[in-house]
This record gives sequence, C-alpha cells and structure tokens, in this order.
Amino acid sequence: MFNMQIKNNLNLTENALIVLDKRYLKKDRDGNVIETPEEMFHRVAKNIASAEFIYNPKAVVSAVEKEFYEIMTNLEFLPNSPTLMNAGRELQQLAACFVLPVDDSLDSIFEAVKDTAIIHQSGGGTGFSFSRLRPKNDRVSTTSGVASGPVSFMKVFNTATEVIKQGGARRGANMGILRVDHPDIMEFIRAKENPSEFTNFNLSVGIDDNFMKAFENDSTFDLINPRNNKAAKKLKAKDVFNNIVDAAWKNGEPGIVFLDTINRFNPTPHLGRIEATNPCGEQPLLPYEACNLGSVNLTRMLKKKDNRYEIDYNKLERIINIAVRFLDNVIDVNKYPLPQIDRMCKGNRKIGLGIMGFADMLILLNIPYSSQAALDTAERLMKFIDEKAKEISMELAKERGVFPNYKGSIYEKSGVIMRNATTTTIAPTGTLSIIANCSSGIEPLYGITYTRKILDDLELKVINPNFEEIAKRKGFYSERLMDTIIAFGSIQERTDVPDDVKMLFTTAHDITPEDHVRIQAAFQKYTDNAVSKTVNFHEDADKSDVEKTFLLAYKLGCKGVTIYRSGSRERQVLSCRNNIQYC
Repeated sequence: MFNMQIKNNLNLTENALIVLDKRYLKKDRDGNVIETPEEMFHRVAKNIASAEFIYNPKAVVSAVEKEFYEIMTNLEFLPNSPTLMNAGRELQQLAACFVLPVDDSLDSIFEAVKDTAIIHQSGGGTGFSFSRLRPKNDRVSTTSGVASGPVSFMKVFNTATEVIKQGGARRGANMGILRVDHPDIMEFIRAKENPSEFTNFNLSVGIDDNFMKAFENDSTFDLINPRNNKAAKKLKAKDVFNNIVDAAWKNGEPGIVFLDTINRFNPTPHLGRIEATNPCGEQPLLPYEACNLGSVNLTRMLKKKDNRYEIDYNKLERIINIAVRFLDNVIDVNKYPLPQIDRMCKGNRKIGLGIMGFADMLILLNIPYSSQAALDTAERLMKFIDEKAKEISMELAKERGVFPNYKGSIYEKSGVIMRNATTTTIAPTGTLSIIANCSSGIEPLYGITYTRKILDDLELKVINPNFEEIAKRKGFYSERLMDTIIAFGSIQERTDVPDDVKMLFTTAHDITPEDHVRIQAAFQKYTDNAVSKTVNFHEDADKSDVEKTFLLAYKLGCKGVTIYRSGSRERQVLSCRNNIQYC
C-alpha cells in the first residue's frame, strides 16, 4: 500500500497518490518518499523553465515556471512519465521513446543491445527495425558459416530487457518490426505463438503499398534478401496476409505498420526513410531519434453554457501554447543517453502534443463514442490542436530559430518556418491518465468499474466518476448496481439503467471494431506522428473481422493498427472476464 503520509494539497485521487508514490516521487536510499506531489511538480516546472535562459539571459523564468507548474497541478497538461520522474534529478533523462538502428553485422547488433540497456535503465522504451539483417541460413562470408536470422537476434534484445527492467520504475518495452518482404517474414509472424517468447516485445509487420497492391490483385510479391537486395523467392500476398490475420486473431500480434503511409508524412525525408516506431506505435522515428510527449486533459477543457458542457477552445488554445513551449524546452534540458541521440533530437526537435480523457469528454458532452458526432468532434478538436501547436512552433522559430535539420525538410520546401519537425502525437497515457483521473488517450472506457494492475503487485479499483454522478442525479444509483458492474464491466444488458445512459457509457467491447478504426483515423488525419489505439474484439470474433479491420485501417490512412481479441491470452492486458487491466 502507498504512503498515507504523503501530503495531498492538490486534491489528487487516492489512485493518483498510489501511482505517484510507486513510480514518480523522489525517494531516499531506503526507499522512503521524500517529496510531495507539489514538490514534484515544482521540481519539473523549475527544471524545464530553466531552458529559457539559453535563448534569453534576461528571461523572467519565474513567470514561465509558474505557468508550467499551474497547468500540471491543475491536471490540464502532463508531460510523459520520464519527464515527471527525472526532471531536476541526477538522471535527467526526459524522453519516453527511442528508435535504434540494427545493421547487418555483429558489431551493430550488439552495440544496439548495449544502447538498449542504457536507454531502458534511464526509463525509456525502444523500437527497432530488424529488416536489414540477412535471413536465416544465409551465408556469412567472413566465417563460411550461416546466419541465424532476425528472430534469433531478437531473443538477445528480449533477454537484455528482462534483466534491466528499466530500473524498476517502468516495465521494459520494445517494438520489433520486420518488413513484409523480408525472407524470414513467416517466422516473424509466428514468433509469439509461444506466450513465453518475446515477453518484452510488441511486434509489427512493416507493410508497404506494393504488398497491398499484390493483395488486392491476388498476386505474388518478391521477398528481398537485404544482404544483396536481390529477390530470394515469391509468396502469394494473400497467404502472408492470412497468416498475419491468423496470428493476430490468436494472440493479438503482430500488429501492422504501414511504412509508405508513414513516409508520405516524413517531415525530414532528406535524412532517410522511417523504418520503426516506439513500443506503442504512436511515434515513427528515424534511427537515434527520440520524442518527448505530453498530453492535454480534455476533461479540463470544458465549460458550461445553459447547463450543458461545451469545449472551451479559448482555454484549450492557452494550454496548447504553454505546452508546446514546455515540450520544446524539454529538448534542451534533456540529458540524452547517447551522443547520437542528442544530435538527432536537437537536429529535428520533434515533440508530440496529444490528448487524454477523450471518452470522458464525450460523456460530458452527451455524445456517444460510436456516433458520427464523435467522429466530427475528434476531427474538429485535433485539427484545432494541430493548427495551434504549429502556430506556436512557428512563433518559437522566430524567437529561437528553426530546427537545425530544417534545410531539405518539407517545411523548407513549402516556405514555412518551424521550430519542431513534428508537433502532435496521440499517446496511450496509461499512468498519466490515473494521475489526471481521466480516461486513457482516445480509447473508449475499458469498463465502468474495473481493477487496474500496476507493475504486477498493486491493484487499483477504478470507478468512473461520471457514471456515479449521473446515476445518482438520475436516481438509478444503488450499491447492488455498482457491485454488478464491477463483476461484468458493461451496462448494456442492464434493465435498470436508462437507454440514453447506456448509449453514453459504451465500453471498449461494446463498440464495433469499425468504430474503433474510424475514431483512430479521425485523429490521425490531423496528427503529425501516429495514434496509439487498440481495436478490441469480442472473444467470439471471426478472423474475417480482423481482416476487415486491417484493410479499413489502411484505406482510411492510419499509420498502423493493433487489434486484440478478448480471451486470446491466458494473461492479457485487458480482461472482461475478471475485469482487470494491467499497465
């Protein structure tokens, strides 16, 4: 249990205090908490505001620090977890996600393993493309032997992650990507059939337009040996696609990333093609790039008019302005784990401003998640955030200069000055949403009530505050009702809950896969980077449902898609059976 002596002058929930105690607040050598939540936010605000001196030695930093402190303590905006954990402390590693190159040599592979360990120890996650590694049984001229292939080397990364465990504060996480035209693609697709394998990896197949055309035409495509870029063999695209669908239906992996879609929006194509993403897929990155993320809490961006809620766009704009400056400052005060990462991050200055609390906001706006009104709201809202984030980035460019790799970028070609190569990302906001007491990212409610597991040893009981308030206001609240919901999660079969309330409080498994994808696509339309989103399926979903979802995501312009069928793993991230969420 958490330290009940922690001072709570910010009206944080008990769950927020538990998470802060477990993961974020400073501790002495004996593990005793020596920092209050207020002191944590002061520590972060002061540290991030100190970057102002770099650009103006006479800057009134105290005013900037006050703004940063207020938007965090008001739970209007929170930066990614490493920033909250490490800003103003010895480690000072503030970025959440990194991509490392893995080239076709033992030196490169094991250099990447070493760099992965350093990053995980500092609290970051890592993504890799293993597509440059020669296939299994290919010749190795220097030893007259044969190669073991990408999947074999992935086991080394997985073991290293297991040993490090990110210093105990965050579970080690990796993303492994292999191009669909790699000769070992079938082995990769089946890599997680054994649930004890690759437990520290998310896996995604990198699909390109050429493969999708072959699928649509029911034709073959070439598998290319990366050692010599020559065709090794041909496979039917539908056979490969069906294997991806089958594996994802069985246990949720692999996911899919659409590489050509990602690279159509690559802001710095002169620096190379993007081949990999961070562990949750929302951040496509070049080798040695990292990105610092932050999220606006949408439940705090509402105002009441005529006794109804509406989005307060004036307040949202003010928070965006402060948040973009905050994230740009992070880049300068961050102590990067590797010099190559330092150069790339400061060269491109990518930031990712996103949101959390979308599902809760829709409830307060009286908009069902599965509705055209929700799609319209998503597009209008993200378009506003993206435009305002770019406006402040342009203002910062006038004040501080464009990002160093600006020449040759898409912005230089269009004549637009920008401080940051990207400005927007939709992250999952797992623990951040607990601190902010809102729904995660853009996901629907997981359940009206459920238990959330943190680091495998803490269970947090979560009750949606909006449901409880509405139930009491409309007169159908009872302890028996709440106990029943705790057992089953959904209210759609309840006869003692009004239909209009049922429409508002749909959970992840009440929503059709198509509606999941359409929400993701609506946000992706106005997001620079990518969107973290899980498409949830009922246990009895058919494989054809998975296929339709993958194809719809491609058609609607998503940069990737991840699905999960309930009950397809013995120990799963989200479970309707025992109503437990692991994070």
